[in-house]
Parts: sequence; C-alpha cells; structure tokens
Amino acid sequence: MAERVTIQDIADALGLSRNTVSKAINNTGSIAESTRNAVLKKAAELGYKQFSFLQLPSDAGSSSETDSEGKENPSLYMGPGDGPSEIAFLTTGQMDLFHFGSSMLDRICQEMDYLGYHVAIYRLLPSDIEALRLPPGIQPDRTAGIICAELLDRDYCRMAAGLEYPILFVDFPCYLDELLPRADILLMDNESVMYDFVRNMKAKGLSKFGFMGDIFHCRSFFERFHNLRGALEIHGIPFDPSLSLTMRLDNIRETCKDYESYLDYLTEELRSRPVLPEVFVCANDFNAIDLMRALSMLDIRMPDDILVMGFDDSSESRIITPSLSTVHIHSQTMGHVAVRMLLSRIKEPNLYYRIVHTETTLILRDSTRR
Repeated sequence: MAERVTIQDIADALGLSRNTVSKAINNTGSIAESTRNAVLKKAAELGYKQFSFLQLPSDAGSSSETDSEGKENPSLYMGPGDGPSEIAFLTTGQMDLFHFGSSMLDRICQEMDYLGYHVAIYRLLPSDIEALRLPPGIQPDRTAGIICAELLDRDYCRMAAGLEYPILFVDFPCYLDELLPRADILLMDNESVMYDFVRNMKAKGLSKFGFMGDIFHCRSFFERFHNLRGALEIHGIPFDPSLSLTMRLDNIRETCKDYESYLDYLTEELRSRPVLPEVFVCANDFNAIDLMRALSMLDIRMPDDILVMGFDDSSESRIITPSLSTVHIHSQTMGHVAVRMLLSRIKEPNLYYRIVHTETTLILRDSTRR
C-alpha cells in the first residue's frame, strides 16, 4: 500500500507553505482562487485522503472499493447511466459566502458533476414546509437522491424520510420523545472539541460553566449542550443549570421588533441572574456574538470577567473584539462525506442507516485567553 499523502507532501510539490495548503483544503482564510484550485488539483493527483475519490485508478472497471494502492475506487459511485441524474439539494436558508454550508455545497456540486450527476438547489418556503410538499421539480424520472441541509422542521423531515428517494440529512431536528426517522444523517463532531475545551478551561482554574442557545433547535445544538455537561462530569466539575440560557432564543428574537430590542432582552435576562458563569459556551458564533454585545452593555469585560466560546468559525468570529474562540467545521470534508453517503444509499437502498460525524477543530482566540 502506498504511503499516506500529507499536507506537507502537497506543499512540497507546489512550493507552497503548509499553512497555505491547509487553508485551501479546509477553505479557511483568504488565499487567491488560482492558488486554491492548484492545491485542490494537486491533492487529487497525489491521492490525498479527502481527494483520492477524484483520482480515477487505472482499472476503472474494478468493482472493489479500493485499488491496489488503497485509493478509493470511484466505480463504486460512478454515473447514473440511463437512470435519474439529478441530486436535489433542499435548504430553507440562504447559504451565502460566509456560511460553512456554502463551501460544503461547492464540494458536493464538484464531486457529483465529476461522477455524472448534477445538483439542483431548491429553497423551501414556509408554505412548502407547512404543506409537507416537495418542490415540483423533484420527480422519480429525474431525481436520483435528495440532500437536506439544515432542514429542521420535525414533521417535514419525518415526511421526507418516509419517501422512496435515497435521502441524506445534514444536521437534523432534535427527536427525544420519539424514535428517529429512518434516514442517513451527517453531522460535525460536537463531542471531542467540547472535552478539549473544558480540559483547557479547567487548567486555568475555571469551574463555573454556562451554555447559551436553544438546545432543541437542532440535533447539533443539543449535542453541544449534552457534551458540555458530559465533559464537565468527566472532569469533576458540577453543572449548574441556573448559569445557562437555554430558552428558545429564535422564537424570542422573532417576537422582538428589532435587533436592539432583542439585545435589551438578553441584557435584562443576564442582569436578573444572581450569578453568572465564568465561561459561557454558546451553540454557535451568532449566539456568542449576541451574548458578547449584551455583556458589553452591562460593562462586563471579556475575557477579564467572563470567557466566551462559540461554534462554526464564522468570519464574524475573527473580526469581533475580542476575537472569538470557536470550533472550525471542515466543510469541504463534510461535502465529500455527504457525496459518499448519498451515493452509497443510491447504489445500496437496503444499507443500514448511518449517523456520521466529521472532524472539527477547536480554535482558541482572545475571548478565552486569561
């Protein structure tokens, strides 16, 4: 078996720094598009772990999953032939340039196109979700499979999972009072980074942790909350529910007339607490940024008085003051895994259902430095 290709191998082949190659592969930081494309092309040529899927082996007719060098064989996934060739990508939000899902979608489109499929993007309206209806373009004669990204309405997901189409959910509603619908689910790792973070904070002598976010908003948010509690227990730190803000913040924000009113609500909520935590772990960066603004309105300094951590590594997390500690989601990897999961379901409809977590990386910045 060939030796495993590393980021350093790609950097050496192109005469670039390891940091530049890492940025291109993980879609982080700002680099020239031509450099990014050159890195991705070289990664595919060398058979880097995330890109070996795009490297056709010499024996394209083989039906095994890997070739003699251990690279993944795309013949396992190639081409719809005369069958349906469209992959429907359903979402309820707008995946702009700064959303991690934008990079994931780019990767899905790239790989699906290479394998003979094309991706059609459908944005579901509230009326579609209420009526439990698919977009009219999704028809058996053209649609090979469906990817649902951040589609979090429980009734709609249950309906979609019960259809005959091969389907993959990227994130999922939080089902606690009933069995999960039978479906493949792709998530990011919400566990190891939380244990790593708590270990770092305990080393600073901190022991009062709170969580901010609607823990029932989605499965990822619930996992982050649940894993924070688990990490605290493992490290012998008691969890005090009174230190957390776990109400349905999305609903509260919708009832506020504007953003300033929402900040006023958060400020009063924090002011009413007899004790605040030493560390706030937030469900995502946007919750964290809202919290930081509310704390500033109370003249509470970060990180001197309270430490704050987010999740998602949004562009805003890097420019806010203090810069926000967060968790980076490897969206290119998520796109790659999404393709493999859906196409394996298309090829093997009776395959067992899977919940897969892709790696994440803890990033410590100024908001947790003391």
